[in-house]
Amino acid sequence: MACFHFLNKNTMEENVKKEHQDYTSDGAIDRHGHPAVREKTGDWVAAILILVNQGLATLAFFGVGVNLVLFLTRVMGQDNADAANNVSKWTGTVYIFSLLGAFLSDSYWGRYITCAIFQLIFLIGLVSLSVSSYIFLLKPSGCGDKELPCGSHPSYQTVLFYVSIYLIALGNGGYQPNIATFGADQFDEGDPREQHSKIVFFSYFYLALNVGSLFSNTILNYFEDDGLWTLGFWASAGSAALALALFLCGTPRYRYFKPSGNPLPRFCQVFVAAARKWNVKVLQDDKLYQADQQFPINEGRKMLHTQGFRFLDKAAFITSKNLKQMEENKCSPWSLSTVTQVEEVKCILRLLPIWLCTILYSVVFAQMASLFVEQGDAMDTKVSSFHIPPASMSTFDILSVAVFIFVYRRVLDPLVARTMKSKGLTELQRMGIGLVLAIMAMVSAGLVEHWRLKHAIEDCNECEGSSSLSIFWQVPQYVLVGASEVFMYVGQLEFFNGQTPDGLKSFGSALCMTSISLGNYVSSLLVAIVMKISARDEMPGWIPGNLNKGHLDRFYFLLAALTTADLVIYVAMAKWYKYIKFQGTNQNEINKQDPEFGL
Repeated sequence: MACFHFLNKNTMEENVKKEHQDYTSDGAIDRHGHPAVREKTGDWVAAILILVNQGLATLAFFGVGVNLVLFLTRVMGQDNADAANNVSKWTGTVYIFSLLGAFLSDSYWGRYITCAIFQLIFLIGLVSLSVSSYIFLLKPSGCGDKELPCGSHPSYQTVLFYVSIYLIALGNGGYQPNIATFGADQFDEGDPREQHSKIVFFSYFYLALNVGSLFSNTILNYFEDDGLWTLGFWASAGSAALALALFLCGTPRYRYFKPSGNPLPRFCQVFVAAARKWNVKVLQDDKLYQADQQFPINEGRKMLHTQGFRFLDKAAFITSKNLKQMEENKCSPWSLSTVTQVEEVKCILRLLPIWLCTILYSVVFAQMASLFVEQGDAMDTKVSSFHIPPASMSTFDILSVAVFIFVYRRVLDPLVARTMKSKGLTELQRMGIGLVLAIMAMVSAGLVEHWRLKHAIEDCNECEGSSSLSIFWQVPQYVLVGASEVFMYVGQLEFFNGQTPDGLKSFGSALCMTSISLGNYVSSLLVAIVMKISARDEMPGWIPGNLNKGHLDRFYFLLAALTTADLVIYVAMAKWYKYIKFQGTNQNEINKQDPEFGL
């Protein structure tokens, strides 16, 4: 009896302990499906693992991507135009796959499973590329450097190569939008300290991405440029394997969110329900239907009604027919939607104009990997007897990102907060600053090119298209692009993650990646249009093979003008935008962030 009393007492103490455990307020769960305990899950312990994972995965990806164009020309025997075109297609495909990863994550698999599966695909692609290069592609031995090209390859070897690199594209593309969101999931927005940590996380996430690419753009770039392709590819595969192992090690510590199901039917239900009531006038907001236990829809946090897109409100308007159907438990979501469903659709419709305005910024960003390199190649790249690879100038961009993340977080943001008596710059304001810095970067690049043309070397057959102007004159344009990334891309990550409904968080991160993808495509289209218009009679166009005969500076100034126009439209869209409101959110906090209160 005493033994029973002792056990019963222990059981009661354990129950009391569990009741007093501090659970997260955002609905996160642990790996067993139980509510996540704040002290035992998430926070910086889990986030640091994710940041290291991101740095290693980025190192692995750029270990292939940074010199893929050289591999195609030196090893696969393609000419410059075909190689550049194939790299553009491959890069664009990487970002398109981000939509697939986001859809699977938000709808069915959840972010953890999606990240693990796509990282495994990524690793398989890297191992396949390493093995096939060593066994088949790098023949004769020692080929693939600047002097010894490789021989021709049978079709099955070419197919194996493309399967390998597109597995890499699929793996990295599906993984990238989810890892950023999964990292943000480790912080509870309902806790003030963790809410601040979540904002800081996105800056560190982008910094980890740049640190990973720094190693690829310097060390791996040097080895691969020297023909040591297999070593570079195996280094990438090893980095990806370590990244996956570290990611899996954090499994007991992570916080998880259940997927909310396919969002497409939910969206369609709103439009169908609204169309069925096209002649109904919505007069009172209190008649709009909010979710309760009658509809088994996993909506996440309830969203409050907002003004705008009034036609869609009809989908949530309760008619007498709906009331009768509800009494008989026959009410269909195709005739009556919840306010949260309607607000999900409104949210995406409001985000799209902002997202479209970011595409032109990505056009500017795309120049760093293309025209900036070509411009640098036509400048004096020697320091004493050492030759500086033009592509390595992107190191200044990476260093600029690191410096400006520190400057923004430690100096600028606190200064603005004290001066304006607010929480600092909003995400929309920071994205606007990013556009301004992008304009400055293009103006700087145009001025450098104008000055480069004045120092062009004309009486030299072996140095056609070159200039005596030092390549270090490019540093300001790289630094300005790096600074603009801190404001634009970090701001985008925070904005799209915070302004998408709970069931579409990965989709928000995917929007950032598709912006970069479309920026690459628009850049290629813009260059083609400019060359078509500017190349007439004896004029070779603005961007010919010999830059000394062209006017690359005019193209840079054109981009600056287009980005200025884009900035004007962006400011109008940002003023029009309304932040989403979740049930239980402090309205004063919303007002502090809303562009209407301080853009």
